Amino acid sequence: QVQLVESGGGLVQAGGSLSLSCAASGRTFSGAAMAWFRQAPGKEREFVAALNWNGVITYYADSVKGRFTISRDNSKNTVYLRMNSLKPEDTAVYYCAGTLATRLVLTTDAFAYWGQGTQVTVSS
Repeated sequence: QVQLVESGGGLVQAGGSLSLSCAASGRTFSGAAMAWFRQAPGKEREFVAALNWNGVITYYADSVKGRFTISRDNSKNTVYLRMNSLKPEDTAVYYCAGTLATRLVLTTDAFAYWGQGTQVTVSS
């Protein structure tokens, strides 16, 4: 079992930066692939970024590639999302997710563990 709690959301102006954290509890965290998803009002939840258990392999949605960086510190049971050059269209609730599956699939139904979400608002 993995329990996830996000933090770090807030209000930022376009062009600014924000860092999100996802604190995990549970002894299986170091073996879990982790990801960030987001959901804007009236839209489906979408993939943002993911990384494998040791952080060596990363994946990004095209919309955030080059602006966002996902990382993890297994010694602290924490996953991070650094967001630079933020745009108003990045406004959403951001969710941390985890999976113990050996094959990583970047869809919401592939992740068994979810945090409660943290709001990110980017003003123009």
